[in-house]
Amino acid sequence: MSRPGPKNDGAYPHREITEKIIGAAFEVHRELGPGFLEKVYETALVRELEDRGVRVSSQAEIAVHYKGHPVGVCYADVLIDGKVICEIKATESLSRTHEAQILHYLKATGIKVGLLLNFASQRVQVKRFVLSR
Repeated sequence: MSRPGPKNDGAYPHREITEKIIGAAFEVHRELGPGFLEKVYETALVRELEDRGVRVSSQAEIAVHYKGHPVGVCYADVLIDGKVICEIKATESLSRTHEAQILHYLKATGIKVGLLLNFASQRVQVKRFVLSR
C-alpha cells in the first residue's frame, strides 16, 4: 500500500509554506513564551519569516463588499507569499468568533489557506483552514 508523499498538496494546499509558518511560530513561542500582546507575536513572526526568506505582509488590507459594493476594509494580521493568511491571537482559548474571522478573510480575498495561531498557552495552538469552493 502506498502512502501520499509529504508534497501531496491535493489535501493540503500550500503545505510547504504552512510548515515554514508553523515552524517559525514555534520558534517565536520558544523564544518569547506566553504572556505578550498579539502585536508582539505578530511582529516577531514577521521578523522570523523574513529571516527565513519568506515574503510577508503585515496588516494586509482586505476589501469587504456587500452585494457587489465596497463597504469597508479589514486587516489580516499577516499575509505570507500572497497565499496564506495568518491571524494571530494571544488568548486563553480560541473561539468560533476567531474561526469565523479567518474564514471571512479567506472568502473576501479568495485565498484558500489560513492559519489561526494562538500564542497564549504553553504551546502554540495552530488551526488550519482550507477554503473549498
